[in-house]
Amino acid sequence: MDMLINPTVVELSRLQFALTALYHFLFVPLTLGLSFLLATMESVYVITGKPIYKEMTQFWGKLFAINFALGVATGLTMEFEFGTNWSMYSHFVGDIFGTPLAIEGLMAFFMESTFVGIMFFGWDRISAKAHLVVTYLVALGSNLSALWILIANGFMQDPRGGTFDPNTMRLEFSSFVQLIFNEDAQAKFVHTSIAGFVTGSMFVMGISAFYLLTNKRKDIALRSFRIAAVFGVISTIGVVTLGDALGFIDAKAQPMKVAAMEAIWNTDYNTASAPWNLIAFPDKAAGKNLFEIGVPYVLTPLLTHSEDTVIPGIHQLVDETKPKVVNGIKAMVALKEYNHDHSNVQALATFKQYQADMGYGFLAMQYAPDQDLKKVDASNLASVVDKTAHETVPNVWVEFWAFRIMVAFGFIMLAIFAFAAYFSLKNEVEKHPLLLKVALWSIPLPWFACEFGWITAENGRQPWTVYNMLPTFVSASSHSVGYMIFSLIGFVLLYSSFIAAEMYLMFKYARLGPQASHHGHDQAPAGGGMAGQPAFAKPSLAKK
Repeated sequence: MDMLINPTVVELSRLQFALTALYHFLFVPLTLGLSFLLATMESVYVITGKPIYKEMTQFWGKLFAINFALGVATGLTMEFEFGTNWSMYSHFVGDIFGTPLAIEGLMAFFMESTFVGIMFFGWDRISAKAHLVVTYLVALGSNLSALWILIANGFMQDPRGGTFDPNTMRLEFSSFVQLIFNEDAQAKFVHTSIAGFVTGSMFVMGISAFYLLTNKRKDIALRSFRIAAVFGVISTIGVVTLGDALGFIDAKAQPMKVAAMEAIWNTDYNTASAPWNLIAFPDKAAGKNLFEIGVPYVLTPLLTHSEDTVIPGIHQLVDETKPKVVNGIKAMVALKEYNHDHSNVQALATFKQYQADMGYGFLAMQYAPDQDLKKVDASNLASVVDKTAHETVPNVWVEFWAFRIMVAFGFIMLAIFAFAAYFSLKNEVEKHPLLLKVALWSIPLPWFACEFGWITAENGRQPWTVYNMLPTFVSASSHSVGYMIFSLIGFVLLYSSFIAAEMYLMFKYARLGPQASHHGHDQAPAGGGMAGQPAFAKPSLAKK
């Protein structure tokens, strides 16, 4: 609390973690979605006994393996960043935040890492049904990883299950049930996992479209295209539906995020149902939209599932925050006094009286003289309170447009999947080369949607690492600016090399297609496996 915090170090720490998270999240959705697509294809193989579905599973499994391996490499370093770059955050919430991460490692990561080897190398070494169970366990493990990580993130969005201890200056675990059944965590997990299904579907459908356009292994391409298209339609509808549920939860838990997401500056008490801004140019400095086009009577039922619930605007929320800032300053001053003298019963009583608003006291530190709240007095209190209250407003322009780009990509993909599924089920997809080209060039769309969705969630939480409790401003480690620049460059170079390796290997094996296995060293031995896939071009299989 007595430490002077360098804002440049905080911003560089934020930038580094944002880049590593966005890099890592390029691998995550495909792992989540492709794993269940593999399980679906293998299920058809076990049910029908047709070898071509085994061949499909093994081919797409090769691309899954590339993505999985590089995804693990990018994910491991992120967990270390909490300790290296966010030491105050780790100290403050380590007991709670570390628990789901530890469970993720023990329950999910080890499970998927163990069974993924059996899935790739166990063909013809275990029974078909046993191998199918292994494939489902890999898919389950991948998605359980997402569950526990998003439970940890859900605590940051809506902190439940912890109680602050003034003696240790930490949040102590109070309820495991509240932690894992956090509404934000559960909704975000389902939304994120199904977004991964959309990603896997578009990936498989797009590459299959490439094979159809180039007359390469149509037997595999047509079947893969159909499975991916139907899977994609169902998944995209699920993403849209559950995205609405997440918005409903955020409207209650994080009203400032929702106000920024919709660029609502002023509360309109006279409108029965607020308009939804289709387009807007928010100006945070001016506190208004420079231009907007709204659709009447849409926003209120969309967010609140009612016709008359008032949606607070940014200015109202800022005004409501100011008394909390005053209380937070009192709480932090009393906490500092108690830490200097644990026998000070009056200081402890004062802290407990205002403890609920402690986070706003943390946030006010950056505007206090020398970051010392004891120096806030009648002469500067109003200025500190006003600046702190306005600090609770995230970057409205980024929040507004990131959300709309995500939604736009979602509905575009739904249309593509719908047409693809329709013509594929009618066995007419080859008659529509334009649709195949659109499917091919749409492969990046789910990644863009996922990244903008992640930006929406994380930018909207600012300026907090733990919402309303611990600001980002005090969460970072006390590194030098030079160290942060050096490590930032190192991470960018390292992660860019991972992305380059992923792109090279994916393009290489996607272009080669299933036939790759019968060329030279790729020729599979009898029984097959990850290192050598079954002879994809065997005449007996190609005819089926």
